[in-house]
This record gives sequence, structure tokens and C-alpha cells, in this order.
Amino acid sequence: MNIYDTPEKYGIISRALHWAMAALLLWQFLGAAAHLLLSDTAIKGFLFGRHKALGFLLFLLFFVRVAWALINAAKRPPSLSLAAKAGHIALYALLLAVPALALARQYGSGRSFDWFGISVFSGFEGNEIDWMVNIGNSFHSWAGWLLAALIAGHIIMVFLHKKASDQVDVLPRMWR
Repeated sequence: MNIYDTPEKYGIISRALHWAMAALLLWQFLGAAAHLLLSDTAIKGFLFGRHKALGFLLFLLFFVRVAWALINAAKRPPSLSLAAKAGHIALYALLLAVPALALARQYGSGRSFDWFGISVFSGFEGNEIDWMVNIGNSFHSWAGWLLAALIAGHIIMVFLHKKASDQVDVLPRMWR
């Protein structure tokens, strides 16, 4: 198995990053849905309890994934269309923005943030940084659900490409 990407398929590292992030994102969306719909239940506690920690893990994996994509840039399978390229850019933009908005809100509130016992940043006494809290409150959830919608569209397009007789079956590129 090749660790590097080729024009025909993604390598094992690209695929591992893709599917690990997909599993974490599914957990995040299930947790967010439980937070909205199942307040004060054990299911909400189970699914939403690690929302911040898993969100930060996704934030870190985003940078690993971008670095790996840049290393493989000349070798990766080509985009099928400008729309596919734009869709992937939008996905990556939201994969960066959603946790960044949450981190801005957390920091602006003056609360510390520890990730599995590692201090990411300390809290502070005094006034909140209103613009950071407001931007996080205003856009984190909204951008997260937009990301979920784009992911659903991404999945649908994989299967639509397979059905269209003149299109490339893209699923084998990422699923082997």
C-alpha cells in the first residue's frame, strides 16, 4: 500500500486522515444534535461531553491534512470540475472556521482551555473580549450546520458521479 497519493487514488495517509475526520465529524454532529434536541439526558452527555476536545482534535487534524495535501499536491487525483474544486475549498474553509470560532469564543470569555490535560491557553480575570465572544456565539453553530450540509452534499455527489455514465467513479479513489 502506497503512503503517497497518485493520480489514480489517494494514499493510505490521505485516506486515514479523511476517514478519521469523517468519524470525528459524525460524532460532533450527533453530539450537537443531541445538545439541541435531548437536553439533560444521558445520550446528550455521552455524545456532547467531549465536543470541545474532539473539535480541537479536528482543528489539529485540519493542519496535518493540509500539510499532507501540499506534500502530495502534484500527485493527487485531479478534480473533476470547477464545482468540485470549489466544494472542496468550501469544506476546508469551514473545517478551519468552525473550531476557530469556538476557540475565539472560549478565549474571549476569559475561560481557560485544556485539551486532554494539556493547557492550550489560560483564562484571564476581568472583562470578556466582546467581539470574540460575539463572533463565536453568532457563527460557530451556524457554520457547523453549514459544514454538515456541505458534507451531505459531498457524499451525495460521490454517488451521483458513480451513476452518471460519463463521469468518473470517485469512490475508489478514497475507499480501497
